[in-house]
Amino acid sequence: MIAAAAENNALGKDNDLLWHLPDDFKRFKKLTTGHKIIMGRKTFESFPRPLPNRVHIIITRDTNYTVNYPDCIIVHSLENALELTQDEDCFIIGGGEIYKQGEKFATKIELTRVHTSLEADTFFPEIKDSIWKLNTEEYHSKDEKHKYAFTYLTYSKI
Repeated sequence: MIAAAAENNALGKDNDLLWHLPDDFKRFKKLTTGHKIIMGRKTFESFPRPLPNRVHIIITRDTNYTVNYPDCIIVHSLENALELTQDEDCFIIGGGEIYKQGEKFATKIELTRVHTSLEADTFFPEIKDSIWKLNTEEYHSKDEKHKYAFTYLTYSKI
């Protein structure tokens, strides 16, 4: 799983991100390019167009849902999405409900912890120390391009 979440686990509001962090976008692109990314329909629809050089696996309950992009696959459950990834590295990229469902299948979390608490309608699940071990952390201070300080955290399942 890969996400950026505030200290109160806020992810977004009204199907949009709560911040603009260019260095986090670069990291997301670096980690996910060339891989399959799994997301809910609302997350997919929040993009202006599919992200380049990634296969998008979009989960929706709507059996009539379609998109007209070659690198997009529609499925109707997280389990169906994971079947399409087999032994490949893939990333669950949201939203909140997909993260909740995906935690039991995930082996790693790449989390950008944004050092603020904001009002939101979508949240990342609580990371429990009994399930996840913090492996690395890298702090990024706020600056002229980043309104908030943040820390890259990499967790692995215990």
